[in-house]
Amino acid sequence: MTVSIHQTAVAGFNNAGDAYERGRPEYPSQAVRLLIDKLALGGGTTAVDVGAGTGKFTRLLVPSGAWVVAVEPVEGMRRKLASLCPEIEVLAGSAEQIPLPDGSVHAVTAAQAFHWFRGEAALGEFHRVLKPGGGLGLIWNRRDESVDWVARLSEIYERHEGDTPRYKSGNWRGAFSVSPLFAPLRHFEFDYLQRGTVETVVDRVASSSFIAALAADVRNGVLDEVRSLLREHPATRNRETIDIPYRTDLFLSRALTNGR
Repeated sequence: MTVSIHQTAVAGFNNAGDAYERGRPEYPSQAVRLLIDKLALGGGTTAVDVGAGTGKFTRLLVPSGAWVVAVEPVEGMRRKLASLCPEIEVLAGSAEQIPLPDGSVHAVTAAQAFHWFRGEAALGEFHRVLKPGGGLGLIWNRRDESVDWVARLSEIYERHEGDTPRYKSGNWRGAFSVSPLFAPLRHFEFDYLQRGTVETVVDRVASSSFIAALAADVRNGVLDEVRSLLREHPATRNRETIDIPYRTDLFLSRALTNGR
């Protein structure tokens, strides 16, 4: 299968699997439980996690008892996911080209990913593989930039984002406003605190696609700036562990039949 994806994703994520796994936060257990409950996942159901990355979210669906399939376009990410989660079926594909039959899954999920997709095409493909009335769950962790050092962290590395698709832009919502295939999104919000070290924060920055895609000297300069911030900021300096605050946004919907 030939999969077309944003070149920043290819260049960045293909080599960022280790940093992604070390630096990216988990997801609030309350959010995962709510998603599993509302999407009715359990024994005898199938869930496909699209844009699965290293499986940070995918693996959290396994305890539901559902058969979990991960779809990921970037080879480096697939290799990392397969090595970490041998119990999960891993397929090469994308949101716009899911290698599964029509009406074959009960739920589609995407974590930290839908903003990368070509929205209307992705929703059409989700609708194709879902059973009638099947569920859709989208989830994002976003840094809590009301915290001063976190806001300064964003300033350091977002200088390099260019035209990279971002969740915070809100552009991803446009597909839902025009698509007749899914019910309106329901939004739930959660607090999440990741506990780590200076290098956890550095890995989080290094795992960003547009940072991972930079030339090595430029990338290393950005990461050095991050270390300097954490050494100097009153909230983080001389700390063996750092609390990294996030807000988690969960959006749920379901596939509509005949526009209803």
